[in-house]
Amino acid sequence: MHTAGLSPVQAPVPAVLAVDLLGVALVLEEFGTVVADGGAGLVIASMAGHFHPPFAAEDARQLATAPADELLSLPIAAASNFADSGHAYAFAKQANVLRVQAASSAWGERGARVNSISPGVIATPMTHAELSGENGAAMQAMIDASNARRLGTPADIAAAAEFLLSPAASFISGTDLLVDGGVTAAVRSCRLG
Repeated sequence: MHTAGLSPVQAPVPAVLAVDLLGVALVLEEFGTVVADGGAGLVIASMAGHFHPPFAAEDARQLATAPADELLSLPIAAASNFADSGHAYAFAKQANVLRVQAASSAWGERGARVNSISPGVIATPMTHAELSGENGAAMQAMIDASNARRLGTPADIAAAAEFLLSPAASFISGTDLLVDGGVTAAVRSCRLG
């Protein structure tokens, strides 16, 4: 299970891209060469990736399949493309979902599975830093407009991870599970600007 990541308030754009984009790609590539038959992997993405504009088809293909050591050299991944760390974070998290989908084929050839979870606003130290930051009011509005009307908990994500890593999910591979308490649904149904 890959959980390492930087939030937008923790680092500048180049570091967010290095950890949140390249780090995931490296883990998927390396574990994809050693994962055993029956194995399962999981990457923590983010609901933020669901709010990033869709990639053009060729950019999506490159982000999904470029060798990890070439990923940050792609024109679309240039740090200068991002106004701030928040934009780089959403970009990286959407790209993570693409990487997992692409990696699922190679993992499948070894008899293994890999998926991602896109958590929403979860009660962690990282989230508390974000809630205290310049985008805190917007995050609180997302929580208030969500179906759950609360912060998610680490236990909410752990339950989803436990399922995806279990034999009960043996037919699920290359999939992103959005665990956000309904925030994305609220945005898409116009309950939240």
